[in-house]
Amino acid sequence: MTDKIVKTDEEWRSQLTLEQYRITRQKGTEPPFTGEYYKEKRPGMYKCVCCGQDLFPSETKYESGTGWPSFYQPVREEAVSCETDTSHGMMRTEVLCGRCGAHLGHVFEDGPEPTGLRYCINSASLRFEAK
Repeated sequence: MTDKIVKTDEEWRSQLTLEQYRITRQKGTEPPFTGEYYKEKRPGMYKCVCCGQDLFPSETKYESGTGWPSFYQPVREEAVSCETDTSHGMMRTEVLCGRCGAHLGHVFEDGPEPTGLRYCINSASLRFEAK
């Protein structure tokens, strides 16, 4: 596992666009069907926009119909971490980058086999590297 990355709020603000900062550091979300990667189909790797860590291989991406990039499995278990999110009057499982703690999105138990999971991830929290 790679060492954790910790930066000040000022450092994150200087590195990220306003939208990336709002989503990754302030736990925001982008409107459905608007993100850069929800229709992406090329082979490659989805990485954390904040620290560059590999998060989701394109082979695990699928069309969920939700309007956000959806994956059934991260590249490795420790690439992401999860926390309970009780905001907006509901209980969900938040997905964070395992290296820098960036908010990525949420995971739900209505995905395809083999995991049955749907990692619903904001495009603004990702950087895609095509193969």
